[in-house]
Amino acid sequence: MQLVVGGVYSWSLFGRALQSQGAMGLTAVQASIPFEVAIGMIFVGASIGGRLQDRSSPRLVAMVGSAVYAAGLILSSFARDAGDLWLLVLGYGLIGGFGLGMAYIVPVALLQKWFPDRRALVTGIAVGGFGFGATLTSPVAEALIARAPAAPASSFLWIGVGYLVLGVLGSAMMSTPPAQEAAEATPSNDLDVRQALRTPHWFLLTGILAVAVAAGISLVSMMAVAAVDVGGIDAASVATVVGVLALFNGAGRIAWASAAQRVGQLPVLAAILLLEGVALIALPHATGWTFLALAAVVYLCYGGAFGTLPSTAGAFFGMRHAGAIYGLMLVGWSLAGVLGPLAASSMVGEAGNYALAFSVMGALAVAGVALPLATRRLPLPTVRSVKVREMVEAS
Repeated sequence: MQLVVGGVYSWSLFGRALQSQGAMGLTAVQASIPFEVAIGMIFVGASIGGRLQDRSSPRLVAMVGSAVYAAGLILSSFARDAGDLWLLVLGYGLIGGFGLGMAYIVPVALLQKWFPDRRALVTGIAVGGFGFGATLTSPVAEALIARAPAAPASSFLWIGVGYLVLGVLGSAMMSTPPAQEAAEATPSNDLDVRQALRTPHWFLLTGILAVAVAAGISLVSMMAVAAVDVGGIDAASVATVVGVLALFNGAGRIAWASAAQRVGQLPVLAAILLLEGVALIALPHATGWTFLALAAVVYLCYGGAFGTLPSTAGAFFGMRHAGAIYGLMLVGWSLAGVLGPLAASSMVGEAGNYALAFSVMGALAVAGVALPLATRRLPLPTVRSVKVREMVEAS
C-alpha cells in the first residue's frame, strides 16, 4: 500500500510532460500546482485518518483512503489542455492528496502497535515502501506517457486503476493486534491529542519534519528538470534517474530508522538535517556522477526524516493515540511540501538560478539542526506533567 501512495514522488515526470507544447503546454508554475496541492492535502487526510483508525477499524480507513486516492487520479486523467488544469488540481491534488494522507497514516501508526519494541525500525520499513513508490511508478508512467504524448494526463486512468487494486488488497490485510485491544481498555500514561499539543515537544518535532521536507522536496519536486539543467544528464535518462533516486528515498527511511533504533532518534535527526543541508549547498556546483551522488544523499536524508519521526513521536507521546498525534504532525509535511517547491522554483526563476535556490534551502536544513538538539534537552512529557502545567496556567 505504501508503494501505491508513494507514487506521488514520480510527479516530476508528469510535470515535465505537461509542460510540452505538444501536450497541455503548462508553465512550470502551473505544472507544479497539482503536486503541491496533493502534498498540502496529506495533512488533512492523515489527521482525519489517524483519528479514525485509532478509534475504529484500520482496515476500513486504509481501504477508503486507497479508493479516494485512486478516484482522484482517475478523475485527473480527463484533463487534455491548459484549460483543464482545474481537473488536475481537483483530482490529483485535492481528492488524491486527501486519500493519500488517509491511507498513508494507517500502516505507520498500526505497525508500531504490532512491534512496540522495534518501533523505529518497523516504521522505517513501512515508510520505506512509500519512498520506493516512484521506482514502481516511474517506468510505468514513462511508458504510458510515451504511448499518448499529446495527452500525458490520460496515463492517470490506468495508474489509478492499478493503485485501486493494490491499495484495496493491502488494506484488506490490516488489523489491530489483540494485545493492543486489551491495552486500550486499561489506563495508560499515553498522551492524547490535546495533551500532546500542550507540550513543546510536539512543535519541535513538527518543526524538524517541516525543515527536512522543505529542504529535500525543493530538489525532489524539480529533479527531472534539474538533472538536465544542472547535472548535464541526458534527457532520455531522466526517468531512470528519478526511479533510481527513489530507491535512495526508500532506503534512507529504513537505514536511518535502523540507526535510530541503536543510537536514538534525536541524534539521527540532527545528522539527517546536517548532511541534507551540506549536500544541497554543494549540488548546484556539481555535474554528472558527482551531481547524482549528492542528489542521492539528499534523497537518503529526506526519506530518513520520514523513517525516524513516527517512532520519535511514539517515544514521546505513547502509542494509544499514535495515529492521531502523528497525523497532526504531518502539517509540517504539508506546509513544507507546498512552500518549499514554491520558494525554490521562484528562486530558480527564468534565469535558472539553481545555486541560489539550493544554497538557501541547504542553509535552512543546517540551521534546523538546532531543533533536535533543543528537543533533546527537554524531559519526556507525561500525562501528569501536562496536567500540572494546565493547573498552573489556569491559576
